[in-house]
Amino acid sequence: MPGALMIQGTGSNVGKSMLVAGLCRAARRRGLSVAPFKPQNMSNNAAVAQEGHEIGRAQALQARASGLAPHTDMNPVLLKPETDTGAQVIVQGKRLTSTRAREYAQLKPKLMDAVLDSFNRLRAAHDLVVVEGAGSPAEINLRKGDIANMGFAEAAHVPVVLCGDIDRGGVIAQIVGTQAVMSQDDVTRVSGFLINKFRGDPTLFDDGYAMIEAQTGWPGFGVAPWFDAAWKLPAEDALDFASPKRADGVHIVCLRFSRIANFDDLDPLMQEPGVRLTMLSAGQPIPADADLVILPGSKSTRGDLAFLRTQGWDIDLMAHHRRGGHVLGICGGYQMLGREVADPHGMEGPAGTTPGLGLLDIRTEMGGDKSLRHVDARHIEVDLPFRGYEIHIGRSDGQDRARGFALVEGAPEGAVSVDGRVSGSYLHGMFSDDAFRAAWLRRFGVLSSGVNYEHTLDQTLDALADHLETHLDVDGLLALRA
Repeated sequence: MPGALMIQGTGSNVGKSMLVAGLCRAARRRGLSVAPFKPQNMSNNAAVAQEGHEIGRAQALQARASGLAPHTDMNPVLLKPETDTGAQVIVQGKRLTSTRAREYAQLKPKLMDAVLDSFNRLRAAHDLVVVEGAGSPAEINLRKGDIANMGFAEAAHVPVVLCGDIDRGGVIAQIVGTQAVMSQDDVTRVSGFLINKFRGDPTLFDDGYAMIEAQTGWPGFGVAPWFDAAWKLPAEDALDFASPKRADGVHIVCLRFSRIANFDDLDPLMQEPGVRLTMLSAGQPIPADADLVILPGSKSTRGDLAFLRTQGWDIDLMAHHRRGGHVLGICGGYQMLGREVADPHGMEGPAGTTPGLGLLDIRTEMGGDKSLRHVDARHIEVDLPFRGYEIHIGRSDGQDRARGFALVEGAPEGAVSVDGRVSGSYLHGMFSDDAFRAAWLRRFGVLSSGVNYEHTLDQTLDALADHLETHLDVDGLLALRA
């Protein structure tokens, strides 16, 4: 009989996404037809689903763990932050509106029908749906009209397991305190708890584990140690991006914008042993030994241009270029490299025009429909194909477009400067192609490593499922489905 199980957390970033991915892979290996589901996600790291719309990147990874193509039903409400107080609202893969946090509180209850519509389709099509909550059910100020945690669990009649993060400390208080502030009805929806991200010997927490069981009356489903290979899987939050520390190799520096988007473009580069990848945070200068600086995607191109200048990165970029360094802009980063970015209709904030960095002779104007599609392209310089995807608004044109980054359907895509050291493209995901990535890196003196990125993802998902099987009562968790 079709069933569902929901993993909620005592807070954000406790590892819910990873747990859901691991449980989906474990269920699939048991012969179950399984699908992931997150009612509401907040992330600028998005994926293009099979029908040409968008969902959160974490749900795309969970779909992969389940052996499925990404579908908008897996994440019916996606919030993409545009400012500190506002976000774009994507419903079942399509933009509904842009709204401020206070206005969204009134909009949220109206979205429950879409959430349940998507969930019920998945539930009818699969043996099991593994649901991921958002934030924490302890945020009882948000309980009225909730669609992400207990409000959804109540409406869909789904059992909940509460996950605590011991790595950040205070995990006993996290779980016991969450129970203390929830209503009795919500408490009864919780079928148990588990502990995530333990470093060291898990038996050292036996007494604490017993205390949580005694204080809450909830059964425990185990203690999961820190999963060392997690860095090989795409992170949803740029603050979680964890590149391995290497002392040598070609030095690629990526600017961590305030509204950075689709930064998983970097994941395949991070796995190359000949690459030293630095994700540069606010307040840090661009290192003088950088070989390549990447300007990644952004949900707010003009806003992040201002952020870039506040850090002094515009001055650093000019110095880097004068020293003979290379620059690559992807999507929003590509737009920033031009002469100006115009937003006459206020698509990403207040209407207006912002001067660009001037490293490419192009001009961008925001407007029109969002481009959301998978793309087959051929890089012009290395003359190799790759598959990527577009997820952007705005169109760019100018003299440097005559020297395209790639060919798409026979026409130039992107732009390259006269000296060949500054490139820009709207195409995400290009470095996932092993042959293209190897050829592209040879331009910087990196010898082929033989890394098979897609195979590595699947190996890591299998290792994650093994990890959970070893340390958690996976059979007990899957038996909860209702």
